[in-house]
Amino acid sequence: MFSSGVDASQDLSGTAGAVLIPTRFVWPHGGRRVFLIGSFTRWSDHLPMSPMEDRPTAFQAICNLTPGLHQYKFFVDGEWRHDENQPHMSGNYGIVNNLLLTNENNLVPSILSPGASGSREMDVDNETFRRTVNISGSSVQEAALRISEANIELFRNQISIFLLSNTAYDLLPDSGKVIALDVNLPVKQAFHILYEQEIPVAPLWDLHRGQFVGMLSALDFILILKELGNHGSNLTEEELETHTISAWKLVKRQRYGQLDVHGRPIERALVHAGPYDTLKDVTIKIIENEVATVPIIHSMSPDGSFPQLLHLASLSGILRCICRHFRHSSSSLPILQQPICNIPMGTWVTKIGEANRSPLAMLRPNASLGSALSLLVEARVSCIPIVDDDDVLLDTYSRSDITALAKDRAYAQIHLDKMTVHQAMQLAEDTNSAYGYSTEQRSQTCFRTETLQRVMERLSSPGVRRLIIVEATGYRVEGIISLSDLFKFLLG
Repeated sequence: MFSSGVDASQDLSGTAGAVLIPTRFVWPHGGRRVFLIGSFTRWSDHLPMSPMEDRPTAFQAICNLTPGLHQYKFFVDGEWRHDENQPHMSGNYGIVNNLLLTNENNLVPSILSPGASGSREMDVDNETFRRTVNISGSSVQEAALRISEANIELFRNQISIFLLSNTAYDLLPDSGKVIALDVNLPVKQAFHILYEQEIPVAPLWDLHRGQFVGMLSALDFILILKELGNHGSNLTEEELETHTISAWKLVKRQRYGQLDVHGRPIERALVHAGPYDTLKDVTIKIIENEVATVPIIHSMSPDGSFPQLLHLASLSGILRCICRHFRHSSSSLPILQQPICNIPMGTWVTKIGEANRSPLAMLRPNASLGSALSLLVEARVSCIPIVDDDDVLLDTYSRSDITALAKDRAYAQIHLDKMTVHQAMQLAEDTNSAYGYSTEQRSQTCFRTETLQRVMERLSSPGVRRLIIVEATGYRVEGIISLSDLFKFLLG
């Protein structure tokens, strides 16, 4: 396959049935194998160019083109090249393509002879191009912007087709386990299980009702810790030892959920999917409901009883399927090779002249654990960068880190407003080390120049939910790209 170096574009070459203009393209800069690709080949067919007999360093190809504006590029010995001596333009993503305007009224449709001047390597020259290029009153730059938007829409359309053509059943691994918790388990024991199994979330099973009724996640533990720190709360550390999951869920609905007209808490229905729901449906459910996972549940009988839990679908699992499918598509979808700094997604540090960007939540290591937990909840983020006074990345604190405090009642040792984020991370690290869990650096970073394809592959790794964008030198935080950011871009 060809690696991408083109800015795939909308074909602005005219309407069907237009007069075709024979045009010769010449690559005069040497090479062993040279191909031509352009908007007139829909950026998919690579046309081989033939060596010229009287010019050993030149290659040529002849194409019949419709009148209008075309973009093209050369693929020389495995590398994308453009001819700097011919009209060219940079697109939105920094990719440079050559430009060609064919016009049956002022371009000679005949083929140049092999001995033609090197200044006219094809049937258009720079002066003619500058004098005549204008599309519906728009400048070439405006046309390039439209072409780049078409490139994005082409990519999104291909992603949508893939998601609609595959189902949640395709996410099921060949082997694995799915852990569900009984709603009558004590909360403390439930979080022990989450921590020991190294899982961030688990479905809840109600034996009396014979169905799955919800999910237990790190967010629940964060809210429980805030309840323990609230002197007006009825929930005490002693009660936490015997407090069941179902009892906690009732407290959660009363304090944080919606109430009906009579002031009674409304039970939120479990967000789930069936094995034959499309991947697009599953993706939209995850994003719209702001959840990390959606259980894939199969009903074994027509009336929906005896449900079978098959898998927990996540955005990272769906992204792995996407990456496998489009792994070798960079030539037909060149946006995959564009740097992420030129793609409209993620949250970036606000700079002068960029007031439209939303602020990026960051904390200093001496911030209180209570403020960190509040920020995780209020900002609706799963991770907060911990930075020094120069905004250099030191570590991250995420929702999943909080489950370490459930081990051996570590939560009983802390006071949210007195313990710092640094101390909380140290406590979690000590707890992990004592029980043989990984204590490696948890901050997943990338640079602004990394390609979209590389970022997608990184985010598809298990356990990675966001990448912190840092400067290549200095490690100052520049932004964050999360799984939800990426999918909101992919879905448009």
